[in-house]
Parts: sequence; C-alpha cells; structure tokens
Amino acid sequence: MSLVAGPGIGGSLSASERPVEDLSLVVDKHVKYIQALDTRKDELDYWLTEHLRLNGVYWGLTALHLLRHPDVLPRDHTLEFVFACQNSDGGFGAAPGHDSHMLYTVSAVQILATVDGLEDFERRETGGQERIAKCKFFCDQICKNPTNTHAAVIAGLQNTETGTFAGDEWGETDTRFLYGAFNALSILNMMHLVDVNKAVSYIQACANFDGGFGRSPGEESHSGQIFTCVGALTIARRLDIVDHERLAAWLSERQLPNGGLNGRPEKLEDVCYSWWVLSSLAMLGKLHWIDASKLITFILSCQDADHGGIADRPGDMVDVFHTVFGIAGLSLLGYPSLAEVDPVYCMPKTVTRALPYWQS
Repeated sequence: MSLVAGPGIGGSLSASERPVEDLSLVVDKHVKYIQALDTRKDELDYWLTEHLRLNGVYWGLTALHLLRHPDVLPRDHTLEFVFACQNSDGGFGAAPGHDSHMLYTVSAVQILATVDGLEDFERRETGGQERIAKCKFFCDQICKNPTNTHAAVIAGLQNTETGTFAGDEWGETDTRFLYGAFNALSILNMMHLVDVNKAVSYIQACANFDGGFGRSPGEESHSGQIFTCVGALTIARRLDIVDHERLAAWLSERQLPNGGLNGRPEKLEDVCYSWWVLSSLAMLGKLHWIDASKLITFILSCQDADHGGIADRPGDMVDVFHTVFGIAGLSLLGYPSLAEVDPVYCMPKTVTRALPYWQS
C-alpha cells in the first residue's frame, strides 16, 4: 500500500471558475482522490515519485483524519507498508529497498502514532524473535533501549558539537532535520537521547534581523524554515527566545491580495504556505494577523471540485502534498466539519495531545 505526490486527474472545471459563494470543501471527492492514489500504477508519475512514497502515506493519512474519514486506508495494510520500509540500521527509507533518511523515518513515526501502531512496531517479531536492528549511526552506550532503534538512529544523527542534525549518514544538515528529530523523538518520548540545549542554540544562530529563520546561519528567512525552527522550539518549550511580534509581522506580510500566502517576499502564492505560515502564527498566538476569509477562498479555489485534490494555485494539477497542507490550513482556520490539526506536528490533535511527552 502506498501513496504518491503525483498529479491529479485534471481536465475538469476548476474551483476558481465557480462563483465564490459556491465554493466549499468537497470532502467526499478528496477522500476518493486519496483512496485512488495507490491504484494508478500504470502512470509514469507514480514510479517517478517512488522517492516520496512513505511521505505520501503520511500526507494522505493525515488528510483523511482531518477530513474525519480515518478508516479509509486499512490499518493493517498501512502498518505492513511502513514495516517494509524499515532497514537493518533501524531507520526508514522512502519505499522498500530505499536507504534510510531522517525525513522518511519521521514520517514512519508519525504514521505509526496516528494509527496507534507504535506498540505493534515494538512487538513486531521476525522468525519468532523480537526484531532488534543494529544502529550504525548511534553509539552503543547511548542506545539503552534496543527496541527503539528508530529513535536511536534519529538521535545518532545529531552533531554533538554544533547541536544540529544530519539527514542521513552523508552529513547534510538543515533545520528541517533538526525539527524532524524533535518531532519524532517527542512522539516516542525519547527527547532525553539528544542535547536539546545545543539544538536550541543552533536555532538561535539561524535567526535573522527580520525575526525569521533560515535553513542554516546566514541563510535568508523562509516560511518553511521558520516553521521548522518555531516547531522545534515549541517542542523544546523554548519559544521564549523568539521575537513574537517581529516574526508574526513578517509572516503576516506573506499574504497577497488574492488571499494566498507566499514563502518569502516577491514570490508567488502557494497553497502549501497555508500550512507553513499559519502553523507558525498559531504557535506564536497570532493566527488572527492574516485575513482568514480571503485565505479560505484561495484554498478552496485550488480544488479540483470534480475529482478531488488540491493544487498549489488555481488551475494547476492537484497532488497529495498540497491536498494535506491545504486541508490542514483550513483546519487551523476553523473550517467547519474538519478535525482539529496540531500546528506543531501537522497531525490530528487528538493523537498528539495523548502523547506522554505532552502529558508530562
């Protein structure tokens, strides 16, 4: 079982061509669109996006939960696919046979938490013996619980001198990987495995004069990287180091006259920033600093109202990536009938708020 961030069916009357007063979220169409993603194996794009397969499962599953159709994807098939993506080093690849990477390992943990499958994973057995993978990324003396090898792999990717995280054994660092590590480790209640203070110091070094954050020190502010830094700081309970007013002002300026949001100045609007910008504003307590009505209209105008799915902007082909972040953005704005999304994790809030890490 797999999902891809492939194109939509297209060819139908786009939502942007419909009168504004007729725009509404076509829930049933979106559910069917996500459901059908795994059936399109005769299309080239399905195979070209194999490197996004596990991420795609997370995107589709999350969207279905927010649409209040959590059981559309069979739980047993979902678990089977996730397990098949795990490698002998304890990490997860994009699809069976792919190398482990932080981004895919995080998606695996998010999926398992969403379907209440973390205990299934820990109890999983191979050949009658509990599967204990070797962690080539992590020192044996730190790996105190060998059944949590996925947590060990994540923790082992931290640079103990700088506090930052690599995506894999080849060493590329990015605040995306730092946030991903905090996301997964907090879900697993294993934050004690990493040096949180050094990671927070690294995030501080990525701050810019405009209040935003870049992917590394000296890089320009970007809405996506701001989300990763603000999200990581929220998990670490260190939002006190952020200039809330200045950052919220920069984020609110991302809204364009048509209601959509962009990632940085002088760029086009894109539905995915309905998540990256809104979630950061929500964590800062400044969600009301954007025009919610205009943004809702923009997101709805990007739907394929006949076949389901949401595109980056009106008239473009839909994909599951923009579908989940469009729906998540609508959830943050309190759109009727949607389940509440957690702005820190982009997961159902009912799932994240039941985690031991947030109950401690």
